[in-house]
Amino acid sequence: MGEVRKLQKKLRQIENLEIKISLTTEEKLKISRKEELRTRLAELQLQLSGPEQTLGIVGDGKKEKMKRQVEDAPEALPSQTPPASKILKGETESKSLSTPAPAARQRKAGGDVAEAGGLQDGTAPAKVSHQRGEEWGGCPDSDTEQQLRQEEAEFTSLKASWEKARFRLRLLEGHNDIVTSVVAVDNLVVSGSRDTTVKVWHVPTATEMKNLGGHTGGVTCLSAPPPEYCRRLARSLSLSDKERFVLSGSADCYVKIWALSIGQCVKSVYTFNAVTGLCFVPEGDGYIATGSDGGKVQAWSWDTFRNCQSVNAHQEAVTSLQSQGPLVFSGSAEGGVSVWENRCSDRDPLRLLHHWSGQVTGLGGGSGGRLALSPRGDRVLLAYGRAWLKILHWRTGEVSRLTN
Repeated sequence: MGEVRKLQKKLRQIENLEIKISLTTEEKLKISRKEELRTRLAELQLQLSGPEQTLGIVGDGKKEKMKRQVEDAPEALPSQTPPASKILKGETESKSLSTPAPAARQRKAGGDVAEAGGLQDGTAPAKVSHQRGEEWGGCPDSDTEQQLRQEEAEFTSLKASWEKARFRLRLLEGHNDIVTSVVAVDNLVVSGSRDTTVKVWHVPTATEMKNLGGHTGGVTCLSAPPPEYCRRLARSLSLSDKERFVLSGSADCYVKIWALSIGQCVKSVYTFNAVTGLCFVPEGDGYIATGSDGGKVQAWSWDTFRNCQSVNAHQEAVTSLQSQGPLVFSGSAEGGVSVWENRCSDRDPLRLLHHWSGQVTGLGGGSGGRLALSPRGDRVLLAYGRAWLKILHWRTGEVSRLTN
């Protein structure tokens, strides 16, 4: 019940922040977590209500449908952040200058992690407080241990549910080379391949709907803008308001914008560099962020498709770009991670908040390595072609390892 009350309080805070006023970066970040918190609250309320959860079991017959006995529960289990107790079990590889606290001491600590001020250089990690707590207001020491035990039990229950679930595997064949990226849009799946094509698949029938050709180099990355930004572009092109678009980046140095229903390229942006990373930043008028094989991060206006910013951010190729609210996260082949704040300006919209080098993350150094990242609040999950994940607390530079 304690966590339910905290989640309800956070959601009330977010509703107050959604009034049309000027917000700080911290407040924008809180708003970006609204759906995640609602999903978590729904799960907790469902667990407390009594009925046993049974995840859908999908049969092999064509006439069988997915059966779910969870009423009104959002289908967002994969996006849940691992609980703190699970992370604390991992091998801590903190690069901070302060002495690491034992696991038991971390469980009893209550407060917030001290935020590093100004720009953090990856070669000089910031000092980290041993105290940990909630993002919005700490909890009393007496409640921390009970909360961790509750999170441990919830994680065990969630893990057991996933292990019992069954899924249908369907093969979508059509590409002539390695598939490099996939993105879901409504009931469609869009895939990009080294064969230079982008294909659109209809999920219910598992059939190919469109074959989008236009790139002269392998497609390296895809991104799907939110519906509200698609509507704005559709109106400017005299297309239906229901039109959805997908962005594709390629080794041919182009970013192409595809209209899915008509299967045509409506815009093409030349970036002067092979595109190795791509994401859409849904803040203000909207931006396209690209990463290059030379380590450059660039920002492009969604209205004019002109270049707004170009920064030599990494020493090697940018392999991953992800946005979270007003923040953009970039990762590179040498293992470095940069965190950017979107200031919603016509010139230089991205401001560097933190940079953590491969020495801090403990990644990189391997031949042909590719860093993949996924931001979750104050943490970034990192993968580098190995059998485990690392969790970077991007404000402080503290790194934990999450084993299988």
